[in-house]
Amino acid sequence: MRREFAAVALLLLSVALLLAACGGGDDSFERIPELVEEVEPSIVSVLVQTDQGGAQGSGVVWDGGEGLIVTNCHVVQGARMVLVVLPSGERLEARVVAADRLTDLAVVSVDRDDLAEAEFAEDLPVVGGLAVALGNPLGFQNTVTAGIVSGLHRALPSGGQTPALIDLIQTDAPISPGNSGGALLDREGRVIGINVAGAPMGNSLGFAIPSPTVISIVNQLLDSGEARHAFLGIERSNLTPDVAQRFAISPGEGVAVISLIPGSPAEAKGLEPGDVIVELDGEPIRVVEDLWAALRVREPGDEVEITFVRAGEELEVEVDLANRPAELGFDQPLS
Repeated sequence: MRREFAAVALLLLSVALLLAACGGGDDSFERIPELVEEVEPSIVSVLVQTDQGGAQGSGVVWDGGEGLIVTNCHVVQGARMVLVVLPSGERLEARVVAADRLTDLAVVSVDRDDLAEAEFAEDLPVVGGLAVALGNPLGFQNTVTAGIVSGLHRALPSGGQTPALIDLIQTDAPISPGNSGGALLDREGRVIGINVAGAPMGNSLGFAIPSPTVISIVNQLLDSGEARHAFLGIERSNLTPDVAQRFAISPGEGVAVISLIPGSPAEAKGLEPGDVIVELDGEPIRVVEDLWAALRVREPGDEVEITFVRAGEELEVEVDLANRPAELGFDQPLS
C-alpha cells in the first residue's frame, strides 16, 4: 500500500512539474517554436567514418567566427573522417581540435567564420524548468523534443572499469542515439547542457553534461589542448564480495585500493592495497562513482583528507592531488 501511494505521489508530482514548465500559468510551452527558430541554426549534425563503419551525432556551435563546434568525445572517437552538416544541408569537412574522454566532450572545427553560435548558461538549471532537446536522433535532422529538468547531479555508473558519467542533468525530454552532442535548452534559449545519453530502459530518461562543466572543459581544451583532472593514483574497485575475499576484508560500502601507481600522491602518503576508502574531505565514498565525483570537482594541487579503513581501523591521511598523467588514458580503472 505504501509503495502504491508513493508511486501515485511521484506521478502527481511529475505532472505538476510538467504543467508548471509547460503552460501552467507560464508561457514556456508556447515559447518552444520561438526557441527552436532562434537556436536551430546553431545545431549541426556530425557524421564520422571509423574503421568500424559510419556513425553520427550532433553538435553545438561554440564560436561561429572561428568555426568551433562542441560535441561528445564518443561521437568523434576513432574517426578517420568527420563531416559537419549545417541545418541548411551544407556539408563541411571538419577536424577534431581536442577531446576529453573523462567528461565525454570534444571540440571540432570547420573552415567557416559565419556560423550562428549558441549561448551557454553559466549556472545550473532549476529542477522542474523547461528542457528542450535539439539534435539529430536516429538520423532525423533538426529534431525537437521537450520536457522538464527532472534532476541534477545524476550519475550513470560504469561498473568502475571506465570513467563514470557523473554530475549530469536528468530530463524527461526524449534523447535517442544521434542526439549525443546536441543541445538541451532552457526557456530563454540558452544551452544548459550537452546531450550525452538516454537511459537504456527507454525514452523516459535522458542525460546532459551541464553547461558550467562544458564551459570549463572547452576553455581548457582550446587553451592547452587538454583538460586537467585531479588524480589520486590508485587502481580501485567497488567493495564486492570477490574483492573483499581477495584482501581478507569485510564486504560493504567503500572503494577498495587494488594497487597504486608508482610515485603517485596516494603511494607517497602510504596508502596500501587492501585499504578501503570511505570518505574524502568528510564526504561519504560508498562506490567508485562517488570517488569519481569527489575528484571531478577538485583541482590538481588541492589537498584532500582521505579517510580509509585498514585491518578494521579507521585512519586519515592528507593527500596533495596531482594532475592525471595523459599517458594513462581513461580506459583504465584508475582514480
